[in-house]
Amino acid sequence: MNHYQVGVVIGSLRKESFNRKLADALIKMGPPEFTFKHLNISDLPLYNQDDDDHPAESVKRLKHEISEVQGLMFVTPEYNRSMPGVLKNALDHASRPYGQNAWAGKPAGVIGASIGPIATAIAQQHLRTSLAYLDVPTLCQPEAFIHVSENLFDEAGNIGNERSSKFLQSWMDRYVVWVKKHVIP
Repeated sequence: MNHYQVGVVIGSLRKESFNRKLADALIKMGPPEFTFKHLNISDLPLYNQDDDDHPAESVKRLKHEISEVQGLMFVTPEYNRSMPGVLKNALDHASRPYGQNAWAGKPAGVIGASIGPIATAIAQQHLRTSLAYLDVPTLCQPEAFIHVSENLFDEAGNIGNERSSKFLQSWMDRYVVWVKKHVIP
């Protein structure tokens, strides 16, 4: 049995983020041959092309961590009808300088949660546009725009209702197949 390491990128820095909770709940749904590692993007400086030749240690760490994973899971909120700036900043850092794109070829899943009625649909679309340019094969279906309700999470941090749990397990199952299909040997 092969082992797969997945890097989890959460587009929110808030400790009690719905998206952090969603990522942790999804990790519990993963199969035994998958392990998940949160990739820290909170300490990255703002991207500046002048720093490409001398990146900060946090940038070097992120690029190294990305190089060690076989897949990526992006779990993001929506800020002002787009992806959070901290997430875009991480995409820019790890894809630069030109020709040294750490994201390239890593199969990804994109998901997100929000209290809004359209959840994270527009943020995910913007993220998918960037990922397409960065050569990240991204799972397209099922789309998962999770509307946060009172019973989405239980006290243990699991998905708290059967309907949402079934849907998210289905998403995870499809994501697992996607990663296995696209991992570069």
